[in-house]
Amino acid sequence: MKQSKVYQMALAAMIAAMYAAVSLALAPISFGTVQLRIAEALTLLPVFDPVMIVGVSLGCLITNTVGFFTGADILGWLDIPFGTLATAIAAVLSYWLRNVRVKGIPVLSALPPVLLNAAIVGGELTFLIAGSFQWKIFAVQALSVGAGELIACAALGLPLVWMLEKTGVTKRLFPCRGTHEASL
Repeated sequence: MKQSKVYQMALAAMIAAMYAAVSLALAPISFGTVQLRIAEALTLLPVFDPVMIVGVSLGCLITNTVGFFTGADILGWLDIPFGTLATAIAAVLSYWLRNVRVKGIPVLSALPPVLLNAAIVGGELTFLIAGSFQWKIFAVQALSVGAGELIACAALGLPLVWMLEKTGVTKRLFPCRGTHEASL
């Protein structure tokens, strides 16, 4: 059974809306030098279907754009292209790593969002704070962003993936997708 394009677009739009709604509702912790963007847990959803890459990327773009225009996002215009790009690339890499599992859980899929956002958003914050690239400031900012991402992806995203698989929700949402092919 093949998913229709309309179904895929609706699914991507639903994830984009959820990402933006969660991020903007929790704006005080979603933006800033110390941030915990809870919606980043959704960057693990591409393990189920590549259409989720579009959903989380669009959700991040909406969040960063609204954050910029409302003044919530201190990174300003930098976060719209670069923060969104970090999330989009991380979602693609999470999809590619979907079949590398430990006890049935795609643990490695949680790493790309953590590492890419730590590097890219950490770099954005470094330029915002210092006006140029400085390793010491970058290290602090990357660790701060990485810690928030680790909480969102490992502590929230991986249990979300496990729960969606365990309850069978993924079979109803993604009827044409098979189960994971490889386990460690």
